[in-house]
This record gives sequence, structure tokens and C-alpha cells, in this order.
Amino acid sequence: MKEILDAIDRWRATGQRIAVARVVKTEGSSPREAGAAMAVSASGEIAGSVSGGCVEGAVVSAALEVLAGARNRGLISFGYSDDDAFAVGLTCGGTIHLYVEELDW
Repeated sequence: MKEILDAIDRWRATGQRIAVARVVKTEGSSPREAGAAMAVSASGEIAGSVSGGCVEGAVVSAALEVLAGARNRGLISFGYSDDDAFAVGLTCGGTIHLYVEELDW
């Protein structure tokens, strides 16, 4: 979380809404450990990382959906299977579970 605090403070100072995605659980091999976080501003700026790049785009989309009200905050998961490993982007062989929510000041 520390790596995203400066960006959150900057975005908050300009009145932007912000969503945060946090890795809450991992299974098997994973690119980042539980506690890794990413913040996404309503204008689409990004700070931090939850996967080292392999599913960041999908997480940003989920965060923007939360900010737009089209998606409730909640748990999302990305995992590996032989059929969809490259489609999902998580090729390390594990599963990551993230919680995405809008920051409430």
C-alpha cells in the first residue's frame, strides 16, 4: 500500500474518486503476494501493481466499473488453466484473489 499513497493523496487533492484493488489471497505460484495493491483514479491513472503486469488491464477495468457504479465492489479472481492461461494472462500456474472497492473518505 505504501507505494500508492502518494498517488492517492495527489488524486484526492484534485477531487477524483479512487478505487483500490488488493490481493487478498493467492493459491499456488503467484506474481505478487497478498497485500499487493493497485489504485485507479476516475481519470484512469494507475499506481501500484497486483500482478506484475499479467492481469493489470482486467483489474483496471474492474476498478473503473466500480467507480462508474456498473459493478459492485467485491472479490474477483484470476487463475490458470490449460485452456485459458494466455487469454487470462496469468501464466505462473496459480490463482490470485483480489478485493476491489472505491475509497470512502
